[in-house]
Amino acid sequence: MNWIILIFAGLCEVAFTYCLGRAKGVTGYEWWTWTSGFAAFYVLSAILLAKATQTLPLGTAYPVWTGIGAVGAVLVGIFIFREPATFWRLFFLTTLIASIIGLKTIS
Repeated sequence: MNWIILIFAGLCEVAFTYCLGRAKGVTGYEWWTWTSGFAAFYVLSAILLAKATQTLPLGTAYPVWTGIGAVGAVLVGIFIFREPATFWRLFFLTTLIASIIGLKTIS
């Protein structure tokens, strides 16, 4: 169950980076809306990570959490914000995913 909580925490990290990306190009009320979403997902992500680490080793949970967030942020950047998908970017993204799987496997 705590692995599911950890995955959800990582997805919240992806959500707060999405909100941050949306807040970047707007002003006024819309900026406050996206920034509030950023803050809410940021807090929820940290709370869920803390809950998951009650039973999962911190040395595994934290890298998996940040890895999910990093992979998700790169994919959001590529597919939603139209950032370039270069060979090296995808190569290192693949090595990051392999590292997350490796950490999960040895835990």
